Amino acid sequence: MALTPEIQTRVNSWLSGNYDADTKASIQQLVDSGQDEALGDAFYRTLEFGTGGLRGIMGAGSNRMNRYTLGMATQGLSNYLLKSFPGQEIKVALAHDSRNNSREFAQIAAGIFSANGITAYLFEALRPTPELSFAIRRLGCQSGCVITASHNPKEYNGYKVYWEDGSQVVAPHDKNIIAEVEAIRSPDEVKFTANPALIHPLGADLDEAYLTEVHKLSINPAAIQRQHDLKIVYTPLHGTGITMVPKALARFGFTNVSIVEAQATPDGNFPTVLSPNPEEKVAMQMALDQAQAQDADLVLATDPDADRIGIGVKNTAGEWVLLNGNQTAALLTQYLLSARQEAGTMTAQDYIVYTIVTSDVLGDIARHYGVKAYQTLTGFKYIAGIIRDLEGKETYIGGGEESYGYMIGDFVRDKDSISACAIIAEMAAVARDRGQSLYEAMVQMYTEYGLYKEDLISLTKKGQRGAEEIQEMMRSLRANPPKTIARQPVVELRDYQTGVIKNMVTGAETATGLESSNVLQFILADGSKVSARPSGTEPKIKFYFSVRNPLKSAVDFDQVDAKLGDYINLIIEDMQLK
Repeated sequence: MALTPEIQTRVNSWLSGNYDADTKASIQQLVDSGQDEALGDAFYRTLEFGTGGLRGIMGAGSNRMNRYTLGMATQGLSNYLLKSFPGQEIKVALAHDSRNNSREFAQIAAGIFSANGITAYLFEALRPTPELSFAIRRLGCQSGCVITASHNPKEYNGYKVYWEDGSQVVAPHDKNIIAEVEAIRSPDEVKFTANPALIHPLGADLDEAYLTEVHKLSINPAAIQRQHDLKIVYTPLHGTGITMVPKALARFGFTNVSIVEAQATPDGNFPTVLSPNPEEKVAMQMALDQAQAQDADLVLATDPDADRIGIGVKNTAGEWVLLNGNQTAALLTQYLLSARQEAGTMTAQDYIVYTIVTSDVLGDIARHYGVKAYQTLTGFKYIAGIIRDLEGKETYIGGGEESYGYMIGDFVRDKDSISACAIIAEMAAVARDRGQSLYEAMVQMYTEYGLYKEDLISLTKKGQRGAEEIQEMMRSLRANPPKTIARQPVVELRDYQTGVIKNMVTGAETATGLESSNVLQFILADGSKVSARPSGTEPKIKFYFSVRNPLKSAVDFDQVDAKLGDYINLIIEDMQLK
């Protein structure tokens, strides 16, 4: 990457400005060694404060996650809070994960809030992101922040911002906060000198309150009592889940939980995995090996900030397999609704929520039980928005998205792997109580609703050129949408950016009814669905595929599953995505 005049100006401003000596030395080293590409990537832009906050590679530079980019973001948020809540005591809660520098970043942010006269509640040590959401609501805070980059590689860190209902910020606050952050032109405008009197620790009392709410979600404690010795292997993948998941499982009554000790210690270098992502089998391998050795019943894994969950189960051949996010979301929905029906606690006001790129089997399950199902854009802030709109009128039961995130109950307003781990374990106990494995329960579910198979391809496009390529791909798909995909006519085009659903046969147009988002969906004549969506937090464009076929019998599962897999491969080949 060539050093443009704009990039060179940014580099010079950091070398001559009010930055610490280590920061300046690391930049000077890149200059002296002629590493123009590294310099260019670190300075070609200012790390964008998006609708969810910051996320980037840690290091020196305007496009890096460091005390200065974090400080400017926190000062901008402080300014917005002071304008939004004049004359009030303003309170924020802060949490952090196990990543390198997370504790330091959390302390810097707490210090800046306090320097602006804002009361800061800072967890005494690492805690899961969902507990931060709970703390905001519990303590009556106006906002909150968590230092995390979720399941990104170890080089990354980030800063997610929440509002007073415990959800990540949405309109109009997201854009307003962005404007305030962008108005901060220099770290000299940041109030870095903390007021310790306004910083308060959070610890065991908040943990207990949170675990109490998680335990209230249990629907069938009698089945757990009978199956308390269900063999569970759990790994936190060096993250925050270790602080809460074992306690939640114990609170539910499970007595045979085995931790993957090599991954139990929080460590921002994630030494046993390439990427701490429970969506990837390689990250789950140690847990699967331990489960195989112990003849376990269930594998549970959480990502570093413990909002996502991956699970492993044994198939009918006794082999360990990983369920994808759609399968887990479907199983959870089926369990929550069927268990509530059996317990006699279901009401006419019950509803579930799932996102537009999540399996439509969730809608089928909801219809089967006479429960409303709402669809929304990707992201739990949108699920939280529906809860906010329907509060006092309808009852939220659960919701999820294909990317391994679930939220059960409404005391947290973000995806929560702690409650999900507990309910999945309960679900496995109930299945075993009925002589089934969780895998067999899943196959039975698909015989009722048809076998949906979903897959996902992520194309990574790094740096400035990569961002341009992603935008060009979306422009091209909009300008020249395919007429057929895998020999199936495209009968409907859903453009969530323009908010228009177009019938490709009749030309009729209707509204999506959702907020604008850069997502395209192609609906095929046989009901299959292809979605294109640039990631909001990573240099990727994602393509989602969903196909379906009737499943007459459980014995046909493998055959039909393979057939649907071939169909998805045909779609990928036809769209030239590999």
